[in-house]
Amino acid sequence: MESNNKSSNFIKNIVIEDLKSGNYDKIVTRFPPEPNGYLHIGHAKSIVLNFELADEYGGKTNLRFDDTNPLKEDEEFVKSIKEDVKWLGFDWDGLYFASDFFEEMYQKAVMLIKKDKAYVCDLTAEQIRETRGTLTEPGTESPYRNRTVEENLELFQRMRTGEFADGEKVLRAKIDMASPNLNMRDPVLYRIAHASHHNTGDKWCIYPMYDFAHPLEDAFEGVTHSICTLEFEDHRPLYDWIIEHCETEEKPKQIEFARLNMTNTLMSKRKLKQLVDDGYVDGWDDPRMPTISGIRRRGYTPEAIKNFVREIGVSKSNSVVDVRMMEHFIREDLKLKAPRTMAVINPLKVVITNYPEGESEMLDAENNPENPDMGTRQIPFSREIYVEQEDFMENPPKKYFRLFPGNEVRLKHAYFIKCNEVIKDEGGNVVELHCTYDPETKSGTDFTGRKVKGTLHWVDAKSALPAEFRIYEALIDEEGEENQINPNSLEVLQGFVEPNMKDAKIQDKFQFFRHGYFNVDPKYTTDEKLVFNKIVSLKSSFKL
Repeated sequence: MESNNKSSNFIKNIVIEDLKSGNYDKIVTRFPPEPNGYLHIGHAKSIVLNFELADEYGGKTNLRFDDTNPLKEDEEFVKSIKEDVKWLGFDWDGLYFASDFFEEMYQKAVMLIKKDKAYVCDLTAEQIRETRGTLTEPGTESPYRNRTVEENLELFQRMRTGEFADGEKVLRAKIDMASPNLNMRDPVLYRIAHASHHNTGDKWCIYPMYDFAHPLEDAFEGVTHSICTLEFEDHRPLYDWIIEHCETEEKPKQIEFARLNMTNTLMSKRKLKQLVDDGYVDGWDDPRMPTISGIRRRGYTPEAIKNFVREIGVSKSNSVVDVRMMEHFIREDLKLKAPRTMAVINPLKVVITNYPEGESEMLDAENNPENPDMGTRQIPFSREIYVEQEDFMENPPKKYFRLFPGNEVRLKHAYFIKCNEVIKDEGGNVVELHCTYDPETKSGTDFTGRKVKGTLHWVDAKSALPAEFRIYEALIDEEGEENQINPNSLEVLQGFVEPNMKDAKIQDKFQFFRHGYFNVDPKYTTDEKLVFNKIVSLKSSFKL
């Protein structure tokens, strides 16, 4: 079967060969998160890979929750994962939970015991670690390794009925304590955990380990290509051993690829949970978080995320992607979609002293010069406006082209104004500028007189809407250490937006002239006040 997609990778090549050779009639992939946290951008790479690979070759993709650890899992995470997959634009063919197969897994464990391929061990977790050996030294066999099949069957049944305390016994595979692969040195298959499960309640007090459950789930679901990240490469022999000795009807194939690592970005649910629990962020959906829900709240689009992960591709080598590459794709996606408008996030009042008091006018402006189909809007203009505080300097350096005493600038969509007087408070702080305007310089007219080098954005003071602007920087330092949190990762500013923004809705996206792309925040926006998250700046030095 030939791919219609021009791009290729080693996983596609494996799929193509398997279909050609008849190893599989139709491919089935799966996205198998554990519901112990929110998904992050690294999971987006796996989601896109699994769903689009199956779709390209006429196959199916399952969404499966690997819920084998009741101590860390929660229904909240199940719900958020479903939302994230849907938001990215994918719909699963089958929805499964590992816990759906607990009885089948138990029976497969019994099968291993009967084949003398598993035994009940009384060693503690620490003792098992101590006897596992090292990369250069073999492990030590458990003193319980040679229990009879009958004894193991009885003990395993008693583990299930709750006769033993947590940690008192485990079920281990009987493989090879001298194997060069530490994962094959009699790994634990089941442990005791007297804990309620989000899906099965108190029905079970023993739970399968991930390495045992994962291949069985793949087989039970009919998965053909089990695509994992590279850290599972050393687990593949155990995966294949379980498939073989549990005699599953389906024979899935595990394939590993490099996970996504990004500069200034944590890619660990455990570490991200710590940030939430310790109050560094205001939840899993904080726009500084690399979670899909955080990225969504910040203002990223599904198209930008999918184009980003497609571009980075699939490989066998670990590498670190510059976060600016992801920013490039949201700019590309929004430049034709996001309306242009003006916002002043750090306001300084300007009084245009020669503009008639009590009068105002409406000025025409394009909503998006790069997309004329988005039409135009009208902006009110009157005697008092706001500009950015950074657009004025009383004693500017050379080549400063914005407002300073005696200088003239253009107001975007409006007129030339000239700064004549600076008003200060008792502390010497500039609080107001008095300017004059030239009515002959109206934007859009045939004015061909003097030139000015500076163009400023502004809003009409009388009609502008108050707004909050949340400006983000990287949450962690360049080294990516989780304990080196950037204390300046969030700046909250109070300013104003054009009055036509009164109709802006949650998650609407705009390009604010000179500031960047912003998104209406779904968490803090109220009927009384708009709150905007800065998605990304207008430009970057990053090049593809």
